Order: sequence, then structure tokens, then C-alpha cells
Amino acid sequence: MTESAAPPASLDPVVAKARAVQARLLEMAERLAEARGVAHDAQVREAVTRAELTDALAQALSARADDLARARALTVRNGQEWRPTSGRRHNRLSRRIDQVLARAGSFGAALVIARAGVWRGTGRRAFDLRHIAAYVRRRGNPLVQPLSLFDQAWYLQENPDVASAGAAPLLHYLTRGGFEGRAPHPLFDDGFYRGRNAAELGETGVTPLEHFLRWGSAQLRDPHPLFDVTWYGGQAPDVAPGEDVVSHYVRTGWAQNLSPHPLFDAHWYAAQMPVHQRTTPPLLHYLQEGWRAGLSPHPLFDPTWYLESYPDVAEAGVEPLSHFLLAGASEGRSPGPWFDLPHYVAARGGALAPDRNPLVDYLHGGAWQVGEASPGFPTSAYLAAHPQIARDGLTPLEHWARQQAR
Repeated sequence: MTESAAPPASLDPVVAKARAVQARLLEMAERLAEARGVAHDAQVREAVTRAELTDALAQALSARADDLARARALTVRNGQEWRPTSGRRHNRLSRRIDQVLARAGSFGAALVIARAGVWRGTGRRAFDLRHIAAYVRRRGNPLVQPLSLFDQAWYLQENPDVASAGAAPLLHYLTRGGFEGRAPHPLFDDGFYRGRNAAELGETGVTPLEHFLRWGSAQLRDPHPLFDVTWYGGQAPDVAPGEDVVSHYVRTGWAQNLSPHPLFDAHWYAAQMPVHQRTTPPLLHYLQEGWRAGLSPHPLFDPTWYLESYPDVAEAGVEPLSHFLLAGASEGRSPGPWFDLPHYVAARGGALAPDRNPLVDYLHGGAWQVGEASPGFPTSAYLAAHPQIARDGLTPLEHWARQQAR
């Protein structure tokens, strides 16, 4: 057999180059296969991560729902145990009786307060009457605090005519002030409560405070736009029969960093308060001065931004978070720079209940139902980068806003 001739020497460079190209192609093929393997592994890892996130989220939401259900039951039970058995109707005759008793000395005035059922006593009638009578005899002393959801010093400050009259402020509220639209406490908004319970107040004829303490609290009716009875009850299992949740918050709940509303983050707000003022309940501080100083009640609500963005609200001089809850959200106003409310409402579509505040909805599950809560902020990508936030109970935008504030 004839042997094939060797390639001419002139072709050696071409052959060498071809072999180099072939080797390069083989190397690229190997790298491509390796890259495909890496991509496959990444897809598997991503699927596992998403499964873990879904599981964590399901656990967090399930636990939260269970806690809220238990809180509702506990709050109702406590309220019913405390509620006076007498379902009195304060008609013209009843008011006349109160007027006569109020002029019959300290024990007569004590009977007026006892009849209203707003005094948080021991249940021993004679003992409680003596205690109430002692309170009445101290008249308009701003340092005296009755056992009720009634801030005496604040009431006297807001109503100089009561201070000059010298009568016991709680007695004044029950016989006159409550019917004149005067609020008994900075965390009890008279106009807000009247607006939501007008029919019942008209039927019973009692003051808003008496209605709340007798019936409203047990029925989970909120006394203020920024105090959600159900929400607070879910964090305060130690509210004892005989004590309303607002009094519990003022007495001890605030010191436990309990939150009075889904849009009031106790830890977040307290960290902004001046050190020398941190003996004041945060919600009281916010309502009385904090919002004017630009302190933020929640990472996703910026009061300064809100007032600058909506000059009509600023000109009205109203507290911005309450405005957002009562009117702003329904008008399509965003709560801050991080949460685009119209975008979120459009993304949620029909799944968003008509009476549901969009930001509250986002914080309580809606965050996981939309691809982008704000334009250019993909939920899944942020979750993949920060998988711990689901287990920590934070939403992506909330976590982002906290990071930006550092």
C-alpha cells in the first residue's frame, strides 16, 4: 500500500493554526458545558430558595393570623368581663338625677361617677364610693389621676373654664363636657368616635367615653384613628379584666414597646425621641409634638414628606398620619417616598378590599402578592437577596426604608 505524502512544509503554519483553533473550540465546548451545569445548579438553588421563602412566609403569615384571632377573642372576653351589667340609657330623667346628685356633696357626685360605670374600681361598692368621693373632694387638682380613661391634667389644660370652676374634672365631663364634644383623653378622639358610633350614642344618650368603656371596647371599636384596639390586643395578653387597652398602653404597654396601630412602630419611633423625653408614651409624644418635629411613626410613613407633598394638608394644620388614614389614602396620596400608593392599588386590583388601607394591606400580606410594590422595586429579587426578612416579619419596602435611614 502506498503511503500518503506528508503535507508540504509551506502548509505547516496553516495546520498548526487549525489544530490550535480545534483545541480552542474543544476548550470552549467544555466551558459551555460547565456554564450550563452552573446555570442549572443556580436554577435549582433559586428554586430551593424560593421554596424556603414561601415556607417561611407561610409560617409567618399563619402565625400572625393565629395571634390576631387569639387577640380578638381575648380582647372581647376581657371587655365583656369588665363591662358593667347595667345597660343604662341616659335619658332626660337620668340626666336630671345626675344633676341633683352632683349638687349633693362629694358622695352624691361619687354616685354620678359610679352610675356612669367609667371608674375602674375593686367591685366593692362601698369601698369604691369612698374612693371616688375622696377624688371629688380634691376637685380640680391636675396632679390627681382618677381610675378611668381620663387624663385630668390634659383635660384641665385643654379646658381652662373647667380649671377656673374648680369642680372635679371627671364629674364635669360626665355631666357637661362629654355632651359638648370635649375629649377626655389625648388618645380618645371625640369627633372620630362620635362619627363611627353616632347611632348607638343617640340611642343610649351616654357620653362617648361611657359608651366606649361599657360597650365599644368589647366590640373592638377604636377610640382614636391611631389606636387599633384589635391590633393592640394582639400584643397585650396581660390586659386584665377591668382595664381598657388604652389605659393599659399608657400605664405599661408603651414601656414594653407595644404598638397601638399597624402604622405606628414603637421601636422605630422611640429611637427618634430625645433621650430626656423617653419616659413619655411614644404615641402621646407623637400626637402632642412629635409630628410637628418631623418624627416618623413608621419606616414607610414620612410626615415631613407628606406635608411637603400635600400643601393643603399642611395648611389645614392637621396631624398627617391620621389624615392619611382617614382621607389621604382614599384620595390616592402616598405615605412617603418609598411607597407609591396608586401603583400598589393598581397592582393589587380587585384583591384589595375597598375599605382596606393600601399601606396596611401591604404590610399584612399584600407585599407578597404583587411583583412590584413600587415601580422598579421587584419583590422576588429583593427577597432573594434578603431571604431573612420573611422570617423577621418585615416586608421588602419596609426593610429597604430602614436601611436607607441608617
